[in-house]
Amino acid sequence: MPPHVDVVIVFRAIQKGVSFSKEQIRQNAVKAEKQYSKLIDALTRAGLKAVGRRGESQGQLLVMVTCPQNVLAHLIHCERNSDFLYGLPMSKMPSANDFESAPLSPADRVRLIHGFISSTPEDGGLGIIPGRKEWDLVESVMALHDHDFNDHWIRLWTRHRIASVELEKIRDQFGDSVALYFFFLTAYTRALIFPAALGTIFYLCGKPYSALYSTLLLLWSIGFVEWWRLQERILSVRWCTSGSWRVEKRRADHIPSFPWWKQETRMMAGLPVIMLFATILAVVLTGIFVLEAFVTELYNGPGHRYVAFAPTILFSLLVPRLLATYQKLAANFTNWENHEHQSSYSSSLSSKVFTLSAMNAYLGLALSAFVYVPFGESVMHFVQTHLFTGGYHALALLEKFNVNFNVTSHFSAGGGSRKKISTAGNSIWESDRSTARRKLNSSRLQEQMFAFTVTNQVVDTFTEIGLPYILRAVESFRNGKGFRNGNGKGHGKKKRVAFDDEPVGHDAHGREEREFLERVRSEVALPEYDVFTDYSEMVTQFGYVALWSTIWPLAPAMALFNNYIEARSDAFKIAVHTRRPTPVRTDTIGPWLESLSFLTWLSALTNSALVYLFRPPDQKEHVVRIMVDANVIDESQHHRPNGLAATRELLMSALLIALLASHGYLVMRAAVQHLLNRAIWSGSKEMKEAERMEREMKESYLSSLGQCPPGENVMSMTDEEDEWATFWTIDEGMDDIGKMLKDV
Repeated sequence: MPPHVDVVIVFRAIQKGVSFSKEQIRQNAVKAEKQYSKLIDALTRAGLKAVGRRGESQGQLLVMVTCPQNVLAHLIHCERNSDFLYGLPMSKMPSANDFESAPLSPADRVRLIHGFISSTPEDGGLGIIPGRKEWDLVESVMALHDHDFNDHWIRLWTRHRIASVELEKIRDQFGDSVALYFFFLTAYTRALIFPAALGTIFYLCGKPYSALYSTLLLLWSIGFVEWWRLQERILSVRWCTSGSWRVEKRRADHIPSFPWWKQETRMMAGLPVIMLFATILAVVLTGIFVLEAFVTELYNGPGHRYVAFAPTILFSLLVPRLLATYQKLAANFTNWENHEHQSSYSSSLSSKVFTLSAMNAYLGLALSAFVYVPFGESVMHFVQTHLFTGGYHALALLEKFNVNFNVTSHFSAGGGSRKKISTAGNSIWESDRSTARRKLNSSRLQEQMFAFTVTNQVVDTFTEIGLPYILRAVESFRNGKGFRNGNGKGHGKKKRVAFDDEPVGHDAHGREEREFLERVRSEVALPEYDVFTDYSEMVTQFGYVALWSTIWPLAPAMALFNNYIEARSDAFKIAVHTRRPTPVRTDTIGPWLESLSFLTWLSALTNSALVYLFRPPDQKEHVVRIMVDANVIDESQHHRPNGLAATRELLMSALLIALLASHGYLVMRAAVQHLLNRAIWSGSKEMKEAERMEREMKESYLSSLGQCPPGENVMSMTDEEDEWATFWTIDEGMDDIGKMLKDV
């Protein structure tokens, strides 16, 4: 049995990958010695047991920390007193024997010890916060995986249905935050069964862009979001985490005396930056869209087969770098906003980052749906005109420098130029408008939906699961350590050098300790788990289903199948490819609930617009759309005003329909909220349990003060002397009633 280690503090004595002079090495060593001694002293004075071991690389030290029972009991008692004072629901009143009365789960044990080490002294912690000035050599504070649980967890996902994994066990192991994510993933996956079946029926039997399907899909979106809002409330009561933000530890960078209006001003100051990057991203994506949808289709010059890859290359080069730069700036702005708690900090940062991520995900579909399909011929003609104008200018410039340009026809700078320039231009760009019109892809929207809901999700799953596994294996082979997986288990021959502090010999205890240290080092090398990525993926997928599945009704079915795999891949990622998540108390999924609500509102607009623009051609509006395309393409001046008028009429009609759909969404949401609240929350077991626990706590508190709780009999008091005592002893009521009866 290996030693019990609650947390591991990763200490970096020498910066990795940087060369120093001898004097710098000496100064760094003196600094590391002082800070390491301070670290060990702080831990031992707090009653914790701590010991250091060498890490995987030179200069890395791993401080193993375990918490004795008496210190842990004190932490439990302090937390439950704090929960009681701040009004969190509790199963019983705090007492001196909290540890014996309610044993801790592994996640709660890790959370208490981790919070005690890394929280500020003002919150009762040791203040050992990675990255802080006085602890700049401390890289991280992490917990170790329970590999027996991980193996059992993965086997359950592999062998059973998605509903078979007990979420309470996930909560006991990884805490509220991870358990809430898997509860959301499970609930969302089950909810997808209805739109998946509905979409399959309409795809096989219904008409495309069905108004009935879009309406039912909108009702499903509203129902799921509002149902989940109530589920959060129920879970917070069941897990005793309702209002957990009240007892959340403060961030180390928080300035306590910071005025509220300055924080609001700083938050508003970030909006222009968000708008700037959103504009840049929109311009880049629109340019790539025009290049991919129109320019590459019109190009007939040399290497036209390879030019088709230009949009993908540009996207890969520009968009990830732009988003990475924006994420760094968003993190800096969020730090500057001076958030008191980590939950508000994460909420603000997530909202900023997801704004551009959603734009990157949905803008291509929006351009195809509202520009390419209804006005594709007009845009194609516009692009053709500007390409030929630019081509004539370019060829004229080449003619001045006596440059021969020979593609299909012979072009010489010395001969008569105008006709030959046109011939060369026609050989590069498609000049025939009817041919260019035929190059428009009528099924572009469906192909894009297939790419986003199937191809991209397959690639994301491989990137999330397969690629880290391969990269880690390659790195292990390059370092001569053989194959190593995320569990720290090695396979094959391995060249190994024992450290001086490791036990030697062939006894069982020595071998067990060496294997344990090897497993610790392998876990330290893993990246930290961030639930933001998983939530972002699911919310983005919800957007594809709610906003755009009217285009391709099989999208919910593809999302359902993906989520069946996603639940298992996320479990595998947590167990193998990342460090053990640090448990966090929470009662909500945070800003993602508001993102879901916003996407649901936006789906009312997009679905109404899609149905209005693309429903079958027996409708009057579709005829108007065809007339608009024909009039806009016409070059004659007397037709152009009619085309512009029809376009304005079309856009105004679409705007009015979207406005009506927005108001309809508000009405439907209010009705669904009322019905679900009456059906699920009012009179529920959780609501009664919350009221009971609150009442019992208050009654216990009154009893401890010697007060009489409401509803109990008041003890008889001794009679006091009163000069009117005889007045209170004579009652004439019964005599009068008896007299009335005799008279009758």
